[in-house]
Amino acid sequence: MGYQLSFTQIWANFDKLSGGLLLSLELALISIAIGALIGLVLAIWYVSAGRIGRTLISAYVEFIRNVPLLLLVYLVFYGLPTAVNIAYSAPVSFVATLSLYAGAYLVEVFRSGLDAVPKGLMDAGKAMGLTPWQRLIYVRLPTMTRITLPALSNTFISLFKDTSIASVIAVPELTYGAQWINNKTFRIVEVYAVTTVLYVVTGYVILFGLRLLERRFRVER
Repeated sequence: MGYQLSFTQIWANFDKLSGGLLLSLELALISIAIGALIGLVLAIWYVSAGRIGRTLISAYVEFIRNVPLLLLVYLVFYGLPTAVNIAYSAPVSFVATLSLYAGAYLVEVFRSGLDAVPKGLMDAGKAMGLTPWQRLIYVRLPTMTRITLPALSNTFISLFKDTSIASVIAVPELTYGAQWINNKTFRIVEVYAVTTVLYVVTGYVILFGLRLLERRFRVER
């Protein structure tokens, strides 16, 4: 007898998916905000630091980029509390991990954006009598943001999808909700079909919003 599709039990437990999706968005938003701050601070430091500072930042970036996110999640959630005798919840652990992960990628995005700021703009700011910090705040950072928006959009979408890895430490986000329903109902095809649609639709909504932002602030050539 063939497998018969039935979404009845999926809709009966849809609150697990909807609640998980909201938590996924929350995890992504917090991690992206913290990661962007880490990336921006380190990028500014990198372009103005000496050899030691650049070496330290490069070591952080290379380490994070060459270690799978899943392994980082395990290290922070299971390894770090054991090593330094601290305790934190699974969501806090995952946010910390994804923030560090995002920061490593955004360092490179922001650094390339800072390097791409036309030298003429900086010279104009200097000619107006702006201090180095004023040139950074009012000239370099706004221009960098416009330049890096397309790359930031791709990074943000990727980080939203990466929240699915939080399920391995029992954070009740979208993928964990799908696993819970599957374990209770054994409707594997239906639950993951619905979960896939939720990820795709949410990703396109985020992408649409970011594309609008890009068009609003893009640099005209």
